[in-house]
This record gives sequence, C-alpha cells and structure tokens, in this order.
Amino acid sequence: CFNSGSSLEKCDFETDVCKALHQQNLQPGWIRRNGRSGIGPPYSDHNGDDSAYFLSLSSEMQSSSATLRTNVFLPTDEEQVCQITFHYWIIPVSGTLMVGLQKHSEDTITNIWQVSGELQNQWKTNTITVNSTEKYEV
Repeated sequence: CFNSGSSLEKCDFETDVCKALHQQNLQPGWIRRNGRSGIGPPYSDHNGDDSAYFLSLSSEMQSSSATLRTNVFLPTDEEQVCQITFHYWIIPVSGTLMVGLQKHSEDTITNIWQVSGELQNQWKTNTITVNSTEKYEV
C-alpha cells in the first residue's frame, strides 16, 4: 500500500502506534500492551514473544465497538496492488472483527472482510487485497 509515494514499512507496536495508523491518540478502548501485562490472553504476540507489543481492546469495551483507522493510501493500479496482512486474536464468542474500506468520495465504509468469535484461543493471520481508483483509508 502506498502513502505519499513510498511503500509502508512493517507495522508493529514496539515503540508506539505504527506509521500506517493515524498518529492521533488511539480511539478509546484500544490499549497497547504485551503478554506480560497481566490482563489475560493472549500471553504473547503471534510469534510467541511475551514481551512484544500488540493492540488490545480493554475489558470495559467488550460490549461496544472501537475503530482503528489507517492513514490515507494512494490509489492502486495494476503495478501497485495493496495487500495488507494482519494477525488477530478473538476471544471465543466475544464479538466480530471487521475490515472496512472508505474511499474519499464516499461517506460510507464498505465492509470488505469480517470474522466472528473463533472457538480456539490462538493467533490467526489474514491478508486482504484492496483495489481503489481513488485515495482511501482502511
């Protein structure tokens, strides 16, 4: 995915919220933590590292929703396809994780992928491909 003409780097949360996401404060509900935080599962990141950071919904937010929004990406074309790979963990029967696309000419967010509470407590990986002829956010 391209932002201001340069490819984005790997997005992790080791020092802060990564460059792909809006730099403003996280929406209420999201916390940056690692497996040693004592909050509960997951107790490590997707590589099994208990000191590596990831974003998690705070327990108070589990009955409502919270959004993460990317910075603006440039339009895609045949040479510049946007693929976003992400790792996720959903506590069983706790809710739905959705990925949406908002083009700059539209007010609405189009749902392009979703998954509901999984039965197993484990990290999963998904890759989505985005095609847009105009600037967009995910």
